[in-house]
Amino acid sequence: MEFKNINIGFVLTGSFCTFNKVIPKIKELVDKGANVIPIMSYNAYELDTKFGKAEDFIKEIEDITGNKIIHTIQDAEPIGPKKLTDIIVVAPASGNTMAKLAGDIIDTPAVMAVKSHLRNNNPVVIAPSTNNALSGNAENIGKLLNRTNYYFVPSKQDNPITKPRSVVFDPEYIIKTIELALKKEQIQPILL
Repeated sequence: MEFKNINIGFVLTGSFCTFNKVIPKIKELVDKGANVIPIMSYNAYELDTKFGKAEDFIKEIEDITGNKIIHTIQDAEPIGPKKLTDIIVVAPASGNTMAKLAGDIIDTPAVMAVKSHLRNNNPVVIAPSTNNALSGNAENIGKLLNRTNYYFVPSKQDNPITKPRSVVFDPEYIIKTIELALKKEQIQPILL
């Protein structure tokens, strides 16, 4: 599928270990003609981790998309009223972000972007990446699965022996999930 004339808000939250899987998908979307509007949670935008420096990720993403990263609540709020996005992708979607979305807690640019975008009844794609998906966050994932306009990237346990409650999205399904979500369809299966 070509994404010409499709405006995709792409939200990165604090599951830093998956940035190396997500950034190539952003490039693939741009290569397919999408206008990708990058958005980052406070932590994703500000924290250096063992997986890389925030400033390096910011530069790479802005170079790929040609757009400045939205990283404040004030800059994320107009997304809905100005109809800036046709679809929003939250990849990675940390457990913290999914809990806030499920509880309607709007205190970061990431969740404000989603809330604002949903005003227009447009799809939101969630790519879970959390160590507590099969424990404390299971309830929040269930809530989002049962809400209109939320679509999930297929996920699996990433290491059932040492992290038995951890789930991570499969990056190879991001593009296909977006394609189907634009048609208001959930890709199947959700769990791999």
